[in-house]
Amino acid sequence: MNRHPRLLQLLALVQTHGTVTVDQLASTLGVTLQTVRRDVQRLADEGLLARFHGGVRVPSSTIENIAHQQRESLNADGKSRIARAVAEAVPHDCSLILNIGTTTEAIARELLGHSGLRVITNNLNVATILSANATSEVIVVGGVVRGRDQGIVGEAAVDFIRQFKVDIALIGISGIEADGTLRDFDYREVKVSQTIIAHAREVWVGADISKFNRPAMVEVANLSQIDRLFTDAEPPDPFPALLADAQVRCTVASAT
Repeated sequence: MNRHPRLLQLLALVQTHGTVTVDQLASTLGVTLQTVRRDVQRLADEGLLARFHGGVRVPSSTIENIAHQQRESLNADGKSRIARAVAEAVPHDCSLILNIGTTTEAIARELLGHSGLRVITNNLNVATILSANATSEVIVVGGVVRGRDQGIVGEAAVDFIRQFKVDIALIGISGIEADGTLRDFDYREVKVSQTIIAHAREVWVGADISKFNRPAMVEVANLSQIDRLFTDAEPPDPFPALLADAQVRCTVASAT
């Protein structure tokens, strides 16, 4: 159906960022909060957006993630900025575990300039990227390869990871809900991520702004279990307070 150009612009903003507050939409579009709320309601009624308190996000299922190729393009610029910020914080000559996800794949590309890394991963895409770094070593976790995104899951992967204790776990996540839980879709993947968290001295999470208030079925961890969070925009309420209470250091990789 034909839509007002403002509605198309609003849809494009949400699809680019994944999650946007009503205040941000009003400011960007140059209209009143009342107008934005009316537009958002109309688009939500058509199933094109999903509302939450104070904002709007891309509609998604709680039981199945979107395809890997779509996730690669969703907020790719934000993920690149997150990846650069993470790489700047990772020291040379350390041990890492990277899990499944397009954000961790972006981080892997930014780590190609590091030396002396020992990297364990259950993500074949990450292994392929970092194997080009001749100064570092890549260890691939054993287990069942998930064809849709080249992730390795299952009990064999869990048992393999239990052998190690690394300096930093670099974790991607599908969603962070307003109760402070980090969530994902595949319980087999979650078991591996939980083991990674338990076998790292520090846990760093890379999550672009679309992951806040995004629902998913399986709980991976709580914010209290992570040390640092890297994102590409200021998290919406109630996350600043949750992060402060959990003593999580939050780094916003802004466009500037």
